[in-house]
Amino acid sequence: MLAVHIPDWPVVASGEEPNAAVAVLAANQVRSAGATARAQGVHPGLRRREAQARCPELVLVPADPDRDARVFEPIVAAVETVVPGVEVTEPGNCLVRSRGAARYFGGDGVVAAQVRGAVEACLARAGLHAVVRVGVADGPFAALVAARADQVVPPGGTPDFLAPLSVDLLDQPELADVLRRLGLVTLGAFARLPAADVLARFGPAGALAHGLASGEDERPLLPREQPLDLSVAVRFEPPVEHVEQAVFAARRLAEEAHEQLRDRGLACTRIVVEAETEHGERRRRVWRHDGPLSVSVITDRVRWQLDGWLAGTGREGEPTSGLVLVRLTPEGLLPGDGRQLGLWGEPGAAAGRVGRALTRIQGLLGPDAVTTPVVVGGRDPARRVRLAAWGEPRDGAENGGSRGRAGASGGAGGEIVPPWPGAVPPPAPATVHDEPLPALVLDEGGEPVGVSGRCAVTAPPAWLSVGGAAPLRITGWAGPWPVDERWWDAAGRRRARFQVVAADGSASLLFVEIGRWWLEAAYD
Repeated sequence: MLAVHIPDWPVVASGEEPNAAVAVLAANQVRSAGATARAQGVHPGLRRREAQARCPELVLVPADPDRDARVFEPIVAAVETVVPGVEVTEPGNCLVRSRGAARYFGGDGVVAAQVRGAVEACLARAGLHAVVRVGVADGPFAALVAARADQVVPPGGTPDFLAPLSVDLLDQPELADVLRRLGLVTLGAFARLPAADVLARFGPAGALAHGLASGEDERPLLPREQPLDLSVAVRFEPPVEHVEQAVFAARRLAEEAHEQLRDRGLACTRIVVEAETEHGERRRRVWRHDGPLSVSVITDRVRWQLDGWLAGTGREGEPTSGLVLVRLTPEGLLPGDGRQLGLWGEPGAAAGRVGRALTRIQGLLGPDAVTTPVVVGGRDPARRVRLAAWGEPRDGAENGGSRGRAGASGGAGGEIVPPWPGAVPPPAPATVHDEPLPALVLDEGGEPVGVSGRCAVTAPPAWLSVGGAAPLRITGWAGPWPVDERWWDAAGRRRARFQVVAADGSASLLFVEIGRWWLEAAYD
């Protein structure tokens, strides 16, 4: 394995002057310190005030993991120009298998020199100043240790290389503390212990550390997945004002994108359409499809989006200048293994025409102009249906978004919703009231029916009155289904639901809360 190590990478990625005393701060502690700061006693783990006391001119930079990874990405690309298949362990450290490259270049030392030169050239182009260390050894752990020492270990020499080093390199503080108290301060001393005894005393984690100390690191590399840049774009000079001009160019873009996917054996189920005007106004939308997108389907979606924008019918309003850029980016990639047609032609042709019509309406009026109900989890009938934009994932377990006013039976069929404690069993009510109606439930003696703290009715329900109307005889009832939500919060609620059938044949869903009865929904 070949490893590249750039010391104090968070400091290097910050872009500060190379001779300045710089430290990267996270949670009020020093996470990384540059060489100048280290020379004055600043090291990782110091509190902020102590670090500033040791080095008054210390420049403190807030930690930014995203920045560290972003700046390190060109370094990884530079390593891959020499040896492909790089695994990034963390920003500032990466690994690559060197066996094949060593045979090609004529030795591990030559490969290390080639990689070092590529990384140093990349740093120079970026205007960064850093020390580049490259190490080669058997296994990822030993290679990273060799990189810190800037050393190339010959094949088979890894155990001897690791033997005199401290057990602190195992990055297991508790294990290292125990080993030091046992007098085992080096990796070699730890490696000489019988593996079976180490496993019995320290468990699997100790056995893994023992293998690392012995140079028996067989972990395979996990090379990063290089993202495919499949986006295609066209620029207009002069800017175009009419939709048909842009669509004509978009047709060529769709063919180019489709050809790129086909050459790689891929297809896409989503396409990102981006448009920009001469005045810098931008419009971006993701279009989804239930199957692979063809050239004509992509072209249609570009036309609908640009038509809706240039006509000013959407919420964004009409742009103030002509288009200068249209970009298409395929997403939702999948193997392009084709699509089997039905025995009598394309299945779902009518549904496809409906889908295209609804998608065009979205292009004109915006994505929220067409919605469909989706069944979600919940105890309340009104909360068990939400409205999802047409084309969005219809995940029955997903929450959020606007909720419909129809009962759960109005949702799309086929969704499987996990059971909720306290939820009313099916069938679902057909009509759910926006606001519950006041009701009154009485027993045979004309007294109000209540529910005790143990969710037991005080008397069987016998009469039902809704909104002050004349009471109706209750011929059947079921319940209660208790709901005790957020009991720790003042905004919590405690109620019990009942299903009730009256003498006139009507069926209702009622709930009682704080001694008052309400009609929540009605059944057909």
